Parts: sequence; structure tokens; C-alpha cells
Amino acid sequence: MTMRTPLRPLARILPARARGDNPDLIERENLRLRHEVARDRLRQRTEGRMLLVALVFVCAFGWVGVRMAALATTEVEEPAVAQATSSILTTRADIVDREGRVLATNFATNALYAHPHEIVDARAAADGLARIFPEMQAAELQTRLASDRRFLWLRRYLSPEQEQMVHDLGEPGLLFGPREMRLYPNGRLAAHVLGGASFGQEAVDAAEVIGVAGVEAVFDASLRDPGRTEPLQLSLDLSVQAAVEEVLAGGMALMNARGAAAVMMDAHTGEIIALASLPDFDPNARPAPSTQGDPGDSPLFNRAVQGVYELGSVFKIFAIAQGLELDLIEPDDMIDTRGPMRAGGFTIRDYHSRGAEQTVHDVFIHSSNIGTVRIAQRIGGERQRAFLDGLGLLVPAPVEVIEARNARPLSPARWTDMSTMTISYGHGVSTSLMHLAGAYATMVNGGTRVVPTLLRQDAPQMGARIISEATSAQLRVMMRATVTEGTATFADVEGYAVGGKTGTADMPNPKGGYYDDRNITTFASAFPMHAPRYVLVAMLQEAVETSGPEPRRTAGWTVVPVAAEIIRRAAPLMGLRPEIEPAPMDALSSSSR
Repeated sequence: MTMRTPLRPLARILPARARGDNPDLIERENLRLRHEVARDRLRQRTEGRMLLVALVFVCAFGWVGVRMAALATTEVEEPAVAQATSSILTTRADIVDREGRVLATNFATNALYAHPHEIVDARAAADGLARIFPEMQAAELQTRLASDRRFLWLRRYLSPEQEQMVHDLGEPGLLFGPREMRLYPNGRLAAHVLGGASFGQEAVDAAEVIGVAGVEAVFDASLRDPGRTEPLQLSLDLSVQAAVEEVLAGGMALMNARGAAAVMMDAHTGEIIALASLPDFDPNARPAPSTQGDPGDSPLFNRAVQGVYELGSVFKIFAIAQGLELDLIEPDDMIDTRGPMRAGGFTIRDYHSRGAEQTVHDVFIHSSNIGTVRIAQRIGGERQRAFLDGLGLLVPAPVEVIEARNARPLSPARWTDMSTMTISYGHGVSTSLMHLAGAYATMVNGGTRVVPTLLRQDAPQMGARIISEATSAQLRVMMRATVTEGTATFADVEGYAVGGKTGTADMPNPKGGYYDDRNITTFASAFPMHAPRYVLVAMLQEAVETSGPEPRRTAGWTVVPVAAEIIRRAAPLMGLRPEIEPAPMDALSSSSR
């Protein structure tokens, strides 16, 4: 314990008085000494504190410098999960087309909820919300806002304008919860490919976005991976997709069709450049599935993938290809086409009779049912089934949309002789346009199997060989002739050497038999035929052309002009310049095996 010096010590005061000195001088001197001691002590304390503060600053800046150096020299870490709670993932990668253009992305928004116990004026709040959101009923909303509930969801997402209008109501019981929603900036474009997304787990401050259809559903886990840094790149070309949908919609209206679909794909890589199905929908506001009527009439129904149909004469190419491959026929061989043909209690006839005999070439380009049946009989049912199975026509298409998994082709359980005959011209087996596009790519690309894909590819597929290059070349000659002199003359697009095969198939009646005035018209095509790069398969459902004195329902009058316009519009977008078609080589029409 420190002893303080007395200001007037008696030992000094008494001698001073005896000498006649002033004792006050002693007091002032002692007071000065005491102040000096206090000042020295305060200075030491202040200097200590300043030293401590300086030391703290040096340590802090030193730690920051060390941390910055460490971050600059270490490997990049995976990004932390963007989440508001520990259990709800809110990340989702973008989807882009083959050129990197955005097809689907996330958009920051807010949900709207209420705390009814904090609502000041339930009636005013209900009236205000009903003005902002016309689907809300003011009376019902007022009852809910005036209840004893502690929490009430009102809307899962808001536009910025709606959010501002709700804010302007000034009601403290109306609250906003941050979240992200899936945005499709191109609206309806490629709707059946993208499919759509919805909310999964939800909380006040977060909601997970999950894929519900299309590629969004197939790649849901990958798109939600928080470690993913790259978007999902599809094979689609946004410009070509827009052209295909626009032309297809116009053709559907012009031909009074109930529905339409088209698939454009690369004949070598299997990349799907465009896939359209009409009617369609806006994935930003995906409608609820229909619970009544025919599911095929729903805009959610993907006619190019989910729809399995008897596609008619487009199947004739497979019988002729197999006959050529087995050396059972040559393009110039004569085939008996006398009709009508009776088999198993059924009558098979040609749409137009062209005499007692036709060459294989003419059977193809003039689409003779009887001639095709004669070829199929030489092949036999067992070999026919194995060939179609090798083309992937009897199993679900492995394309990357969720709807394809349940789109199983319909084929006979017992492959009878009658099945062999009817299947040769596209009746008795039902398949999708996606299956058909892949099979036609195999027919024209030199004969190797191609599997359709919606993912961007960097190289041609090296699939199994189905037919020889010589057979493929012969088929290309016949397909080109079908356009120049056969059933698809409206498809002759100048500069692009289009080839193809038409198909007109009556639709089955659920009560038995087939409708007389309802059919599926299909055109399976490729271009340019001297070196095919792309396959286009287009379909119209229940189309009818009415410009003439009588309604016309065949493919040559309905879907072929639509497909021609698609090629005319899309080919330049894919980098194909019009060119003079090379002169035909005789070697292509004769066997070189």
C-alpha cells in the first residue's frame, strides 16, 4: 500500500515557524511534488495502453496479411451451398443451348406470407391483395387473415411489380420470404424439352427448385449439385428450334390439324437440333395435368416422344433395306404388285394401282403396300423382328427427357405371318417420331446405329453397323427419287437435295377397326441426299387440306409442304448453303457388295 506524503508535515512546520518562515510554502511544495508523482503515474499508464493498442493493430493486420497470402496460394475450394437453412438446397445450374444461349436459369424473388395475429386491418389487406392478385377472393381472404392462425402462405413467388404493390399496402402482417424460382426466358420455346420445375421443400426463407418434366427432371440431381460450376449444355439450336416451331404451328393451322410434332437431328452425332410438339405450354406457368378426356390432347403431352403411333408407309424403308442387305432383292428387280391381296381374312391394297409389276425402286417411291408385303414375305417374321429391334424401334428411346421412359413401342406379342405383312408397311406396330428419326439416321448415314441425344456431342457416334454403306447409298437414291418423282414432290427444296418417305396411317378406333377420316401423316426426310447431314421427321395428326374440290388427307398434301418449309427456313441457320446437286451415279442404284 502506497503512503501519501502529508501536505503539512509537523516535523517541518515547527522548525519553519521557529525560524520565522512561512509554513504555507512547505504545503505548496508538497502539493507540487504530489502532482508530479500523479502525472508520472498517468503518463506511464497511458503509454502502456497505447503500446497495447498498437500491438493489437499489428497482430490484426498481420493476421489479415497471412490469410490473404494463404488464400492466394491455396487451391480453389468448392463453393459453399447457397442456403438459408441447413436442409434446403437452393442452387440450380443453368441450361443452355449448343451456342451457350440461356434456356433456363434461376431468378431471385420473394414468397408472400402473412402473420394473421399481426394484421392491423384484415378487410383492407384482403381488398388490396385481391386487386393485386385477381385469382384471390377478397371475402375468403379476409376470413383467413382474421383467423387465429399464426402463419399463412399467400403466394409462392412474386414479380418485382407485385412485391412493390404489396409493400405499398403498408400492412405489417404481410411479409416476404426470399427464394429463387426457375425462369425460362424464351417462354414456350422448347417447352417439351425443358419440361419445367416446381418447388420441393419450402421454408419461410428458402425453397428448393426441383425438375418435374423433360430434361429438368432427368438431370435434376446434377443440376442441383452445389459443386457444379458449368451449365448443362443441350444439343438444341435455339434459332432452329424457333423456326421449326413457327413453321409447324403455321402448318398445323393451315392443315386444320389436331396436333403436330417434329424432330430435327444430326444424322451422324445423333444430336437433336430441334424438337417440337404442338399444342405446347409455357414452362414458366406449367399447367396442371388433365384429369379428364384423352391425355393425348393435353398440351403437356409430348407427341414427338410420348406419342406412339402406327406411322404407315415410312416403315417401308426398313423392309426394303433388309431385303437389299440380305441380297433377296435388287433395286431393278420386278415385284408382283397385283391386287387386292387377301391374307388372313384381310384385304391389302395399294392407294394407287400401277400395274401387275413394279421394280423395287418404284415400290418404294410410289409406296406400294402389296410390293412391300411381297418383300417382307421373303425376309420372314423372325428376321424382320430382329432387324427392327436392332434399330431400337421396339424398346423405349433412351433420349434424355423423363417422358421417354414410359413411351414403350407397341408390337405384337406373337409375331405372326400377318404381323410380318402389316408391319412392313407401318401397321401393327406403334412407335414414336423419336424412334423413327434415329432409325432413318441409321439408314442414310452409311448404315451405323445412331441413338438420339439431347446433349451436345463433339464427335460422330460409332454405333453398330446395321446395313452396309452400299445399301445405305441405294436407299438414298430411292429417297431422293421419292421427292423428285414420287409421293413427296412438294418437298423438293431447291439447293438442298431433300429425300424422304411419306406415311399416311389411319388412326385406330377404340371401338375396333380404324377411322375413315382420321389419320396420322408423317414425312421422314434427310438432306442433302448426296451427303446427308440432317434428318427431319415431321407429323400432323388428323390434318386435312381443303383447297381443292375434295378434302385431301394424305401426307403428300399435308405434312410434306410443312416439312419442306421447315428445311427451307432451318438449313441456312445450321450453316448449310444451297448448292448444285451432283449428278447421280449409276453405281448407287446397283449392288456393289
